[in-house]
Amino acid sequence: MGAGKTTLGRQVAARLGRVFVDLDVVVEERLGQTIPEIFERRGEAEFRLAEVAQTLDALRGGPPAVLALGGGAVAQEPVRRALREHAFTVLLEVEPDLAWERVRAQNRPLAQDPDRFHALYEAREPLYTEAADARARTVEEVVLAAGGVQIAPAALDTLPGRITGLAALVTDPHVGGIYGPRAQLALGPRLASRHEVPAGEEAKTPAVVERLWSELELDRRGTLVALGGGCTTDVAGFAAATYLRGIDWVAVPTSLVGQVDAGIGGKTAIDLPTGKNLAGAFHWPVATVIDLSVLETLPEVERREGMAEVVKTGLLAGEPFWDLPDSELVRACAAYKTALCLRDPRDEGARAVLNLGHSFAHALETAAGPKGLSHGSAVALGLLAALRLSGRDTAPVEEALAPKPVRVDRERAWAALQRDKKARDGEIRLVLLRSDGGAVEAVPASSVRAALDELIQG
Repeated sequence: MGAGKTTLGRQVAARLGRVFVDLDVVVEERLGQTIPEIFERRGEAEFRLAEVAQTLDALRGGPPAVLALGGGAVAQEPVRRALREHAFTVLLEVEPDLAWERVRAQNRPLAQDPDRFHALYEAREPLYTEAADARARTVEEVVLAAGGVQIAPAALDTLPGRITGLAALVTDPHVGGIYGPRAQLALGPRLASRHEVPAGEEAKTPAVVERLWSELELDRRGTLVALGGGCTTDVAGFAAATYLRGIDWVAVPTSLVGQVDAGIGGKTAIDLPTGKNLAGAFHWPVATVIDLSVLETLPEVERREGMAEVVKTGLLAGEPFWDLPDSELVRACAAYKTALCLRDPRDEGARAVLNLGHSFAHALETAAGPKGLSHGSAVALGLLAALRLSGRDTAPVEEALAPKPVRVDRERAWAALQRDKKARDGEIRLVLLRSDGGAVEAVPASSVRAALDELIQG
């Protein structure tokens, strides 16, 4: 009682696009009386029977929902068993004194006496801990926990807790030289093998993923750990999705772009000669471990790369995330993307807005070749084009990212843009920024071509 389940539950449901169900309200509607009336006229025992029945019905059936359980529901073993089988359960942490202050003036049957209230808290807390898959205090923390995203200054050291069997560590030579020993120490005897992939986009090729397939010796209980930037998590996640028809993997993004975007949501891919990310799979990591301390050694040029994704996310959220300190902007961006990906895990609707600016970016990268244009620079230019087509002020992008036109082959870039994955029946469809966020819309080819040409020198 007084933890804020109803208030936060509604907010979480809105973030995830799910139904919100308050089990106390369901019981009241079922019995036709308020909870105080049920306690007074029927007794607590009859209330608990109704509470258990309605909670089990909600857990076992219907579309995905966010449920706020009554404070005593988890004290019932059938409910705890159903939570283990059917739900991801978050314990909202609250100090008992604060909870008492919130409920003392309300007509709650079990909140009439402070001593009894505190005793009830102490009695229930072990049962709450047993039932909880995660603990949280804010909406962002609930969303991140539901998506398996852990953010902490020393999160890399928690890797063993995310892995049940043996692990294979995949990293590039640069990141492996800095953080590989720490990851290997954390994994300890669970580490079965270590594998290197090239740094950057050169990792995302059929040849690299084929080599990983041939080197891996894990069984289906094994876990692949991807330590590095977005390209490493992309190729390693794709290898995990396809090796033995799919094994678990853990994303440990060490770049800013990986922590705010690429390492979250389970989209894995490699590039083909005709374009970026054209061969891939949806394969959600069992955990995304974001160690904030790695940003302390991040070169400024790589930080600027990640800021393009930060600006994109802030534009979609309607908040200037790019003005926040690193630790806060990582949490804000990660929570925003996690919520969208939980809402749309296979990129069939709401999640498409995360491609704001990326149709142009991928086209420019394809035209520039493997080493001609960095991803962050391409996204910055893509955001500029998307805002222009949206009729929106381009100042946030220009001030935060300062994109400059790039020299690439115009016709190759145009051909790549026409192959964009969002195209339908010959129509070019782009994410544009509207007052309530992003939206995928068909845009006349002439307008798209003109916007693309503005990004290209000469």
